[in-house]
Amino acid sequence: MKWPFGLAARRGRETCAMEVYIDDKRFRVRPQASIGKGGEADVFDLGGGLALKLWKGPDHPDVAGVSVEARAAADRLALVQEKMPLFPAGLPARVASPMALAKDRKGSTILGYTMRLIAGAEPLMGLGEPARRRALGGEGAARILRDLRATVAALHHAGMVIGDFNDLNVLVRDDEAHIVDADSFQFGRFPCPVYTERFVDPLLCETSEPRPRPARPFTAASDWYAFAVMVMGTLLCVGPYGGVYRPRDPAKRVPEAARPLRRITVFDPEVRYPKPAIPYGVLPDDLLHTLSSIFERDARAPFPLALLESLRFTACVSCGAEHARVRCPVCDHGAAREVIVVRGHVKASRKFATSGTVVAASLVGDAPAYVVHEGGVYKREDGAELARGPLDGALRFWIQGKTTFIGRRGRVVAFEAGQTEQAIVVDVLGQEPAFVVNDRYRWFVHGGRLFRRAARPFGSPLAGLAEGAAEPWGEVLAGQTRIWAGERLGFGFYRAGAVSVVFTWDTERRGIRDSVKLPWPSGQIVAADAAIDKERVWFFVTYMRAGRTMNRCAVIAESGALLGVAEAEAGDGSWLGSIAGKTAIGGALLVATDSGLVRVELGPGGPAEARRFPDTEPFVQEGARILAGSAGLWVVGAREITALGMG
Repeated sequence: MKWPFGLAARRGRETCAMEVYIDDKRFRVRPQASIGKGGEADVFDLGGGLALKLWKGPDHPDVAGVSVEARAAADRLALVQEKMPLFPAGLPARVASPMALAKDRKGSTILGYTMRLIAGAEPLMGLGEPARRRALGGEGAARILRDLRATVAALHHAGMVIGDFNDLNVLVRDDEAHIVDADSFQFGRFPCPVYTERFVDPLLCETSEPRPRPARPFTAASDWYAFAVMVMGTLLCVGPYGGVYRPRDPAKRVPEAARPLRRITVFDPEVRYPKPAIPYGVLPDDLLHTLSSIFERDARAPFPLALLESLRFTACVSCGAEHARVRCPVCDHGAAREVIVVRGHVKASRKFATSGTVVAASLVGDAPAYVVHEGGVYKREDGAELARGPLDGALRFWIQGKTTFIGRRGRVVAFEAGQTEQAIVVDVLGQEPAFVVNDRYRWFVHGGRLFRRAARPFGSPLAGLAEGAAEPWGEVLAGQTRIWAGERLGFGFYRAGAVSVVFTWDTERRGIRDSVKLPWPSGQIVAADAAIDKERVWFFVTYMRAGRTMNRCAVIAESGALLGVAEAEAGDGSWLGSIAGKTAIGGALLVATDSGLVRVELGPGGPAEARRFPDTEPFVQEGARILAGSAGLWVVGAREITALGMG
């Protein structure tokens, strides 16, 4: 199979198709059919409820020219020629097992396999994000974990070891947890050849190494260890070795990556617990004891089903926090809270608080406009009701003046003053509708075309989003595109199969610039975000590489020129430890961290920290939304909006 990676980006949208043969029938697979791109393979929708996984060969554009990765791709293809014909049948229904082998034209080389398509699912990893976890609720999280546990037990009963068991190869649909990437399972004489660092059992590793790396084969016990990591991540939004270790004794310091090898967990009093995470005290004592025994004292056994079956979450009537204990361990039980706090050169004024959840916020003029979900109702800051129903993690919100846009997958509806516009259909990538707004325009992708539509003049009748002056702005890739927009500059990308394109556009001049030369990471991209000011884009991705989770920031000029790149390990406590909570302003980047606000500037070596504001530490947390206007800064948390004055 040859990948035409030398084609120009625009031609690539049309011609980068691959030919494979399944049961002697030819299939042409185009980038538009892509539904997933990992570090080792691409996945496509074949139609008819089937997905096709194709391993990357050494000539794939994601690895070509990188000798180590190209050699690994060649070794992987050699291994599957022996392994896949012997893959066991009759595995549990929740496993996306190989069904038919995909081969080259001669039928001599296995290139991939078909499997059941799990439509409408999302990775378990996403459910461990605080906003998504709040929408899911503790009861929903427990149901998913119970379902996943049953599949793990059934796989072990069938003699299989998952090996590289992680929250990206578990796809969740409703309360069902499906396991994919079955080709890496360990059975017979075929060991699991890959791993994910956050889920590797330290008992398989050498303690002298600087970071976890398996030195012994995976086992059923190591699968249960990985499952316990998922229990913590799904219930608490933090892994067992999350947070940042800051011992008072300098002799006790170790690299963050080595903490699993030393069993230094989030339960350690000298570990700074991440502010966005759910406090572990919301869990019952017997569950906390089991987690501590696994991660601090090396207990290994099938995870007790009774602990998941007995979990019962409730919402505190005083503070709204969810917990699974007899009494709420986190609320202030109605005690008065300070509205204005001064620390050093920072004055913080709490302007809004809710027992519900702030789901969206934007500056309108010099004040924050927001959408809050409270008491089963979505409403704007003025109390105007938008919709009723439970908190839904699949909903997306955009604010443009008095108008609120609500999107769910491929449909977007506008609301204002009790009126509703006709819904439009937009392209969607994963859970993200290709729709954004700025103060003046609405931007959306439909059928692989980017459109602009002017904001409705205040007081004029509502019209369908698709009606009237929707102007075509450029050609992109249908069903594969993400977009963001600032006031003067727009940005987007699409990446599917052998095609990877980044583009910018001027919000006033028609056309897109798709010649941006971006160094894409070769690993699997699991999240992306962008912050845009008048002249540049700060583009962020989280990706998996060699078992590690990495964050990358690329700074791109309006012209499309690449100005600089920075990288960090996810969760390392730096300004790039997370890709959320960043605002571009005046040519710099303002970042929310658990240690306070950080100003990042572009230097000769790329973007780097320029200044810290430690006095802001009590008022911000990693991932918080920062709104910057002429009147100052606003910090938007899950339940509060705070104005910051900095002297």
